[in-house]
Amino acid sequence: MAVANRVLVADDDRAIRASLVRALELEGYSVVAVADGAAALDAARTEPPDVLVLDVMMPGIDGLTVCRVLRAERDRTPILMLTARTETSDRVAGLDAGADDYLPKPFELDELLARLRALLRRANPVDNEAGTDAGVLHLADLRIDTQARRVWRGEREIDLSKTEFDLLELLVRNVGIVLDHSTIYDRIWGYDFGPDSKNLAVYISYLRRKVEGADEPKLIHTVRGVGYTVRAP
Repeated sequence: MAVANRVLVADDDRAIRASLVRALELEGYSVVAVADGAAALDAARTEPPDVLVLDVMMPGIDGLTVCRVLRAERDRTPILMLTARTETSDRVAGLDAGADDYLPKPFELDELLARLRALLRRANPVDNEAGTDAGVLHLADLRIDTQARRVWRGEREIDLSKTEFDLLELLVRNVGIVLDHSTIYDRIWGYDFGPDSKNLAVYISYLRRKVEGADEPKLIHTVRGVGYTVRAP
């Protein structure tokens, strides 16, 4: 019998916490739920989960701080941030803290479940199709070690989250090909969030900030109304 994936949920809203526990347990997950960031850190260190769901706004230690602390401790457990804020800058703050994905409140349960499945697939190399391809990918001075999951631009190593790495790898494996939004959503998240979602645009923007320095040629290109592509300068 397969071992249930462990999910750590941290949210100070009792109703949201209880509903997530019920829904996740019905889906076969093993769930630990806490009400604040301090308890989340303690639980993550005591019995490490397979994935974390962190609310951004919590009393005392908030979700962003929990994320930063875990990443500083070299904990690479996938993290999904829940936020009531919808501004792009707030979403970027979560990515900057080391989160792998974010979901604005209020959210649909199906979307949350889809994102958790995608995070768990990418965290498990057995289930990660891209991870089965050995070797190093090259595009101009960009180098991607697909096995070690490390990226360099020239001599500069770039620190990427799981989602950022998978998105960049997908684009580079399809160099010169324009990938539409639906294809990228399906390959990276396993779920098409629809034409009104800004999720992909935020990740592309953040990936550009990391991969394309001020004096470095542009690699990631937007094809308006279609999607994204990478090509050598």
